[in-house]
Amino acid sequence: MTDDFTRDWRAWHARREAALAEPHGWLSLAAFHWLDGDPARLDGLPGLWSSDGDAVTVTAAAADRLIADGAPVEGTAEFATPAGAAWIDYGDKRLELAPRGGRHAVRVRDPQAPTRTGFTGVPAYDPDPAWVVTGAFTADPDRVEVGSVRAGVDQSLDALGTVRFDLAGEPQALVAADAGNGRLWLLFRDPTNGDTTASFRQLTTAAPAADGTVELDFNRAINMPCAFTEFGTCPLPPGPNRLTVAVTAGEREPV
Repeated sequence: MTDDFTRDWRAWHARREAALAEPHGWLSLAAFHWLDGDPARLDGLPGLWSSDGDAVTVTAAAADRLIADGAPVEGTAEFATPAGAAWIDYGDKRLELAPRGGRHAVRVRDPQAPTRTGFTGVPAYDPDPAWVVTGAFTADPDRVEVGSVRAGVDQSLDALGTVRFDLAGEPQALVAADAGNGRLWLLFRDPTNGDTTASFRQLTTAAPAADGTVELDFNRAINMPCAFTEFGTCPLPPGPNRLTVAVTAGEREPV
């Protein structure tokens, strides 16, 4: 008989795989194009594209079938990105106008990308309640520069503080970033990386209790998008976020 813990984990894992497999989810990334100040054509896309660092400029004809906010791009249009990416549709593709470190890139999301059409699921360790641990969160807000998996991309995290906990009797500490609504986002490395898991993983927790207590369920540690596609720009874990114990829980390296 399947216990409630395992049943809940399986339902969560199924939702995670379904989200990855959405038509324009992370598995659909198919190309990455940096923009500069000179209008240029991009491989496989119509129009002329450029960026001054603050906005993306696109020049196209209606016949090019670039659609923004439900209307065709005709002539020259500017797309500012003060709150994150802007989007343009091109057939069944979605074009992500992505601000990255004072620059812009066009990232193509294609439902026919091989990473999506060939997806058969994410391998994972069997769930084990022993990998659910209690930590203590200490607030210490800071802006942390962490770099990126992609050369030329500067990334930083809004660190909220540090979570301290024990694994297999060994003390651990992870710098926690802001996941929104008081939740904590933990990017971490551990000795399984490069063997059974990707080069690093992520874990999101609920908001800590008033006394700083927070639950970490490493069964729900998941891969970053860059584990599935070469077109990711994932931030790296903060320097201190390297666990000394092999975390044989959560998602394994994709195949």
